Amino acid sequence: MTPPMLIDLHSHTYPISWDSNLTPDQLIDLCKKAGLDGVCLTEHDYFWDVAECAALAKKHDFLVLPAIEVNTEHGHILAYGLTEYKFGMHRVEQLAAMVEADGGVMIAAHPYRRYMPWYHLEGDDLEHGLGKALANPAYKHCVALETLHGRGAPQQNDFSERLRERLGMRGSGGSDAHQPDHVGRCVTRFDGRIASLADLIAELRTGRFEPVDLRPDRQ
Repeated sequence: MTPPMLIDLHSHTYPISWDSNLTPDQLIDLCKKAGLDGVCLTEHDYFWDVAECAALAKKHDFLVLPAIEVNTEHGHILAYGLTEYKFGMHRVEQLAAMVEADGGVMIAAHPYRRYMPWYHLEGDDLEHGLGKALANPAYKHCVALETLHGRGAPQQNDFSERLRERLGMRGSGGSDAHQPDHVGRCVTRFDGRIASLADLIAELRTGRFEPVDLRPDRQ
């Protein structure tokens, strides 16, 4: 039986993502030390060159896949399978059409943002926040919600999990790493063998994955 694979579907590196202080080499080294099997480079509104990603993977003998985090009018979307930034991608419907045309998939990143009541998670305020989130038109185009966000507080990830349950969707995990101590916090476990971006997309479509929290105090 093929052992499960742990892959970080959400990460950022400097200087492409200006707000990260991790170089690609540092990120990959830390992922390997954390016991992961692969990482997706999801820079802000920027595509990694496929050949450069392949060179990094060969250099480190580690699965490194190119993706992107797109800032849309309905939140941040992780897209897998696209290769270049095009005008109009900030609009969810256009982004979804481009992803479908290229045979890719999308995940909604940190869905608690913009919707979760910041002061508490109960009663009418919680229901109001969930109600607003449920109306987000981006989610119908996504294969999963990022329910375990490595930089999210427990109550924030709990909001995302409640939203996932209401929508009847799958959940994923990602570190959203921007600095060394972020790496390896939250990942996604896959049952199938993944050796390429095509494999990743295929497994995301099957739904044979689940979010995993690797932080010592969450296990």
